[in-house]
Amino acid sequence: MSDHSHEITPPAAEKFDAKHIGGLSQILLVCGVGGIGVSAIGFFVARQQFAFSWLFAFTYFFTICCGALFWTSLQHATDSEWSVLVRRQMENLAKLLPWFALLFLPLILFCAPYLWKWWNIAPGVDPLLDFKQGYLNHTFFYARAAGYFLFLAWVSHSLWKRSTSQDADGAAKHTFAMRKFGIGGIVVVALAISFAGFDWLMGLDYHWFSTMWGVYVFAGAAGSSMSLLVLVITVLKSKGYLKLVNSEHYHIMGKFMLAFSIFWAYIGYSQYMLIWYANIPEETIYFRIRNTDSWWYFSQFLVIGRFFLPFPVLLMQATKKTKYINHVAVWILVMQLLDIYVIVLPALHRTGFRPSLFDLSALVGIGGLMGWLFLRNLVQSNLFPTRDPRLLGSIKLSN
Repeated sequence: MSDHSHEITPPAAEKFDAKHIGGLSQILLVCGVGGIGVSAIGFFVARQQFAFSWLFAFTYFFTICCGALFWTSLQHATDSEWSVLVRRQMENLAKLLPWFALLFLPLILFCAPYLWKWWNIAPGVDPLLDFKQGYLNHTFFYARAAGYFLFLAWVSHSLWKRSTSQDADGAAKHTFAMRKFGIGGIVVVALAISFAGFDWLMGLDYHWFSTMWGVYVFAGAAGSSMSLLVLVITVLKSKGYLKLVNSEHYHIMGKFMLAFSIFWAYIGYSQYMLIWYANIPEETIYFRIRNTDSWWYFSQFLVIGRFFLPFPVLLMQATKKTKYINHVAVWILVMQLLDIYVIVLPALHRTGFRPSLFDLSALVGIGGLMGWLFLRNLVQSNLFPTRDPRLLGSIKLSN
């Protein structure tokens, strides 16, 4: 809640000075180009390994940016006050989504047969695939992928554009427009991240299915994106910006991190329990592979690290309102990385963990490029919406 009992003067706009970046922008760009260059070698010498490594890194950063768009949309749909001071950084993260369409091209154009087993299976070979031909066919697959990126890019750009335009003219029409885009954006994110999860992740084994898969992917995306927001805000504050963001804002961000740690665990347990209870071979194959040899240790550590460790820490108010929340945020991002790795790579190395240089190069390449683009977004607009009508409520936030 916020306190309007005392009138306060609206704060001056803050623009990020590029000098505070130092050489970070160049470092990220070099890492991005270098990582993509090493991955390109894998594209020619180990196409299958490249395909799975690239999908792993792509999915990790894609889900985080989708989560940022979800939070941006949610704040507008609910006319939230608390988030105004930190919302611009959600918008900057979501604004990266159109670039993922380019990063997805190597997979859909050159690696589809290596990733998705159904891709080159002729009709009549597998009755189960024939039954799914209405959904699993090349034309519809291309159309769905294009639709995901198109709608995500449209919503993310529209929200960013309206928000920054309001900084200039202060018009209330932008608030009403962003509310509509926010309501629609929640639907777009839900559908895009769910069906992309079906197509690109569940599709690694077209025999396997889970009706809870879309929600599981979304839960990880929402929790990890809020964690990244905490770290971005902390870095900006360390550079002397966003001084109005206080422990109350961190408290709310921490509560959302806690909520989605619980939600991720609930969905993950429910999915596992139902599949274990039904004991249908087409369903159990996913967990059988991930409980094989060295993958078992990864799976067990994920359960402990993604829920049982952060849960009691985030329960404490002292954690959410102090610097310790940053440590938890880093930890959740690492666990999200492990989660995506355990989803993708066992489909290639079914008998156990086999590390590859291309796993790291893809992660560094895409991460470096996205970090460089984020810094470019950072200097293009004010660090917070300066003329949002709910700004004063965010400044006077109290829990």
